[in-house]
Amino acid sequence: MSTNDPVNQVQQQIDATVGAPARSFASLMLDHVEQLTSLQFEAAKAYADAGVQQARAALEIKDPSDLRAYTENQQKVAKDLGERMKGDAEKVVSLNQDFAQKAQKVAQDSAQKATKAAQSK
Repeated sequence: MSTNDPVNQVQQQIDATVGAPARSFASLMLDHVEQLTSLQFEAAKAYADAGVQQARAALEIKDPSDLRAYTENQQKVAKDLGERMKGDAEKVVSLNQDFAQKAQKVAQDSAQKATKAAQSK
């Protein structure tokens, strides 16, 4: 038996109970941030595109009938953007719930491993 065996065992237990769960949580957190960032960029682009389209449409108004058509379209645009915002908010809630569930599982798995390690001594 080598004098390093007990040290190696302690290192393995520390990695199993602390290191691995910490890496799992960090990976989970990075995935979550990446998904949220992607969603935010997509939403920002959609909102900016809608704004630019409406500005261009406003520049095309030349007479009262164009103005009427523009204002009627504004109601549709507002409705569409409202639905988009609602959908985006629902996606964020879903991502956060998924993250919370996965983080809870990492914590539970870590606690179980720590309990097993403590009992095996």
